[in-house]
Amino acid sequence: MLDAGSCDRSMIDKKRGWLRRRLEMALKRGFQQAYETLAVDQSKFLLQLRVAYGLPVTTYPGIFSVPVEQLDTIAHEVIRAGMKMAAAEGAGLGLGGIVTVVPDLGILAAITMRTIQKLSLVYGFEFNTEDEIAELWVAAATAGGVDISRELLEKGVVNRFVPRVIQAIAVQASREVVEKWAGRMVPVVSSVIGGGLNYYFVNVWGERALRHFRDKHLLVRRQKLGKS
Repeated sequence: MLDAGSCDRSMIDKKRGWLRRRLEMALKRGFQQAYETLAVDQSKFLLQLRVAYGLPVTTYPGIFSVPVEQLDTIAHEVIRAGMKMAAAEGAGLGLGGIVTVVPDLGILAAITMRTIQKLSLVYGFEFNTEDEIAELWVAAATAGGVDISRELLEKGVVNRFVPRVIQAIAVQASREVVEKWAGRMVPVVSSVIGGGLNYYFVNVWGERALRHFRDKHLLVRRQKLGKS
């Protein structure tokens, strides 16, 4: 016969499993949407970098002549802007509990991916070719704490590669979200959950992506300097 403690643990495990499946589906939907229809307009963002942030460039390759410290400042502003957008979305969660958290998590995933795309552009990396798109999703995986083995990269077949990366990101992120917030599934604290999710996805992922693109940017600079 199971004691009360065992029954409670079993119920908690079932709730965690249900929540994780729901979160994983929402995350996949959000990241897939960002890939298919919500990509950042690169020409408009270049104009924004010139007008709003004062970058003296007319092309993305020109960014490699801009002081790195200036790019870092812009990158942190991009992350803060994404956090504000996510906070506005989080406010819409209201007090509806996990019922409203799960669908809106897909929107937060899309906001996060757009933030990562902008960070890529801030450091001079476009995503026009299949190889560039694949590299962008490697960066997204890195931001999500997912280790993508180089042997698995099918950058020549991006339509097969990207869904695999999205799946890996969704699995990892849903696991971490459940570990952090599964105990807060009652309506009274849903606003706390919303705030936590916003922080997790935009701030934490944004900072990881920033380091990824900054390191890659510095590597390209060193390579250019070696050739000069």
